[in-house]
Amino acid sequence: MQLFFNTGKKLGIHSAHGNKLGRQLARLDVAKKWEDMNLPGWGLYPLKDKLKDHYSISVNGNWRMIFKFEGEDVVLVDYQDYHLKNRNNDD
Repeated sequence: MQLFFNTGKKLGIHSAHGNKLGRQLARLDVAKKWEDMNLPGWGLYPLKDKLKDHYSISVNGNWRMIFKFEGEDVVLVDYQDYHLKNRNNDD
């Protein structure tokens, strides 16, 4: 994701997700708190359990961007297919 954010190279992301993911990363770059990511259609929600204090927004279908703030700084960003992630965690 860092490579995509810095250069626009889509290595490691679905090319069809590039436009929306780019907008989401740009918004995350200027956000000061998780609530700043609460835009229509992005499906912002707080995560629970092991991912308490992390938040998720929808990129496309099963794909989500997960992030965490410390103060006004984003300290973690992940892009994943949550169905695949959940299946792998059940093993």
